[in-house]
Amino acid sequence: MEWSIRAGKKTDLPGVLKLIKALADYENALDQVEVTLEQLEADGFGPQPSYALIVAERGRELIGLSFYYIRYSTWKGKFLYLEDFVVDAACRRMGVGEALFEETMRAGVQMGVKGMCWQVLDWNELAINFYKKYEAQMSQNWLNGYLSGAQIRAICGSDSEDSPEGP
Repeated sequence: MEWSIRAGKKTDLPGVLKLIKALADYENALDQVEVTLEQLEADGFGPQPSYALIVAERGRELIGLSFYYIRYSTWKGKFLYLEDFVVDAACRRMGVGEALFEETMRAGVQMGVKGMCWQVLDWNELAINFYKKYEAQMSQNWLNGYLSGAQIRAICGSDSEDSPEGP
């Protein structure tokens, strides 16, 4: 069956959340997904969107997702940060991943970014090998730092839980 690549829309969000959860399950972290459809809608389709997305669609079903935003490097300038990139397991090895990844790069070119960056788990050999096909550089020097929303509120002396949790 044929598939296509296009910009994501608000009506895609239920399928987007399904793909996010599928990725989290693959990464053994399904219990960490807290984002809701309401949050995705407000954050991606409100007056100041925090992210953008590109989807792969077969029929009316989403089979892939590129979820990204702009990150700013004080040394280099604007970078496209690829937050999540997933293709439904049943649709892999059909060119969907390449099409999504390359459309994401085109979005970055249109935005005038200096580059594109992402994270990949060190055990995810399939993803690492995919990125290596593009001659991507994989850093061994940087560690990821993280404070949860609860930690930040405790440090700042705020009892409010309106702040979102981390990545």
